[in-house]
Amino acid sequence: MNKHFSFKQFTVNQDQCAMKIGTDGVLLGAWSSIKHNPESILDIGTGTGVIALQLAQRSDAEIIDAIEIDDNAFEQAVENFENSSWGDRLFCYHASLEEFTNEIDDHYDLIISNPPFYNDAFQSDDNARNTARFTDSLPFDILLKSVSKLLSSHGIFTVIIPFKEEENFINLAKEHNLFVNTICNVKGTPTSDIKRSLLEFSFTENEVIIEDLVIETTRHQYTDTYIELVKDFYLKM
Repeated sequence: MNKHFSFKQFTVNQDQCAMKIGTDGVLLGAWSSIKHNPESILDIGTGTGVIALQLAQRSDAEIIDAIEIDDNAFEQAVENFENSSWGDRLFCYHASLEEFTNEIDDHYDLIISNPPFYNDAFQSDDNARNTARFTDSLPFDILLKSVSKLLSSHGIFTVIIPFKEEENFINLAKEHNLFVNTICNVKGTPTSDIKRSLLEFSFTENEVIIEDLVIETTRHQYTDTYIELVKDFYLKM
């Protein structure tokens, strides 16, 4: 496993993180809308810090905060932030989401999260990896409750979850006055099942925009849509 992952404008060290750089996080960091010109961004469960770094590259936001509960991942994210060109705009808090939500009075124009989402049937013997991957450590209800408190009135919340969780997550979000505005269904190939859902929420109920994203036509033959989305980040795109 590579100890670091190089992108076009930054490098991410990942040797201390249970969850390594993956397609999900990079997809979310590239897909999340910044058309509303967010001045403040929050990345919940930052891990290596890759999503926060992507948003620092893409946006002019003055404040990009991140939260990470795992000790090693927190230290790694801080290191990755400090080594980037945007260290003065990036800050990582070592806390649980509930602690952070209770202690902070700020609101964010964009909140983004690639949450843990494997249920306990798949728990491994690696506790750090379990924390990074399992909904037990950050239940969707706690995530949505915190987002509803931390999001500014005109803010946007984006998340990536398994497609099978989509309906449940959207219904849960409504209970916190968060309404889905955009759904992007992600498939590995044109013939494979939908694997992931990229979702955008706000406090405003609009007609839902539904998009589809196919990553590859065949092995390592990426679609034009996918390339367009991630080409500012991946070295070989």
